[in-house]
Amino acid sequence: MRSETFGADAAGERLERILNSPNFADGVFQNPEGTARTRPSGSMLELSKVYLRKESRARRAPATPIPVHQDTLADLAVPPASGLRLTWMGHSSVLAEIDGRRVLFDPVWGERCSPFSFAGPKRLHPVPVSLAALGPVDVVVISHDHYDHLDLPTIKGLASTDTVFAVPLGVGAHLEHWGVPEARLRELDWNETAEVAGISFTATPARHFCGRGLRNQQHTLWASWVVAGPEHRIYHSGDTGYFSGFRDIGAAHGPFDATMIQIGAYSEYWPDIHMTPAEGLRAHVDLQQGDPTGVMLPIHWGTFNLAPHPWAEPGEGTVTAAAEAGVRIALPRPGESYEPTVGDTIPGTPWWRSVAIPPADGWPEAVPAGEKASVSSSSGTEAGTAEKKAAASTASTGDTSGAGAAGATGADSSGAAPSAQSAP
Repeated sequence: MRSETFGADAAGERLERILNSPNFADGVFQNPEGTARTRPSGSMLELSKVYLRKESRARRAPATPIPVHQDTLADLAVPPASGLRLTWMGHSSVLAEIDGRRVLFDPVWGERCSPFSFAGPKRLHPVPVSLAALGPVDVVVISHDHYDHLDLPTIKGLASTDTVFAVPLGVGAHLEHWGVPEARLRELDWNETAEVAGISFTATPARHFCGRGLRNQQHTLWASWVVAGPEHRIYHSGDTGYFSGFRDIGAAHGPFDATMIQIGAYSEYWPDIHMTPAEGLRAHVDLQQGDPTGVMLPIHWGTFNLAPHPWAEPGEGTVTAAAEAGVRIALPRPGESYEPTVGDTIPGTPWWRSVAIPPADGWPEAVPAGEKASVSSSSGTEAGTAEKKAAASTASTGDTSGAGAAGATGADSSGAAPSAQSAP
């Protein structure tokens, strides 16, 4: 029998919508700008060697416990003065309070992002606050159906509440299977919008893939999301490789007061489906039409070990890229809140340095903003070149102190190489 955690396949009217989608062709959902690989390139033997190198394994996790913010509930008890507040719960999970509503992106409260309770990537820090204590949520937004974004225990915990779920086309089949009533689903294709309690939710393109089981039909869509209220606009990237469509999203829906951008679990082995920190920074600039006035929150890092790059590398890479481009970023600890339009609330300390194994040559000095050439928003080619060259060097030398890394996603905390099916 099929395990419950694998979810359910689309059928009936939902399947008809999928088959008639302009983004569905040749039996699968299509990516913008051509096919993106859904399996790591190279041989599994090569990937396993990269994963199991002794000198790099230790750097893929913090050396001491991650400092989780202790006052999350107290901070959330007071409404944001500006009307917009973001609280990073770890990985891609973010609570956004926007114009009087509470929106929860990609909530993962489970101990492992895996179909199994005994194996798979294990949480590296506790959740900052329990779901029960978090209080009412108006809308839960899901970017796609991979285990580190769509978590069965968390969805079951939310299914008995009154929250509405905004999900990409096809993902609703999983949620209904897990007890979410159809009436509380807003299931959208790219560029479709739903309004809930005065806030609009638009599913926008991303460059990724889907699937929860061994029989992956690519019949559920993946998406980034634009959420807009009467006064504020925010963007959540979900998982994505860099593509030129970020500028189109920004032109249609921006400017944004804040973006939440994936910057972790990248590799030269799957460059199409995850961004490096430099590419994530470029996406933020593109979304703001080359004038990055909003604040970028780096997401999809820190909580799970999903790639062989050093645990702290996504944070460090983002700090460096932001300083070179003169872009404002927020660096909250898990559970820490800030108001993107209120400058003195934005955390900017690289907190991970206190718990990570430092690189051999020590932590770098910050680059003064604007000292180097700004990031161009015209192309994604240059942004990832240096990191991908460093990643290739990492793969051949085992040196993990550089900007890039190579490997396979979905690693267990034991350091064992995952199957290709578990890519996040």
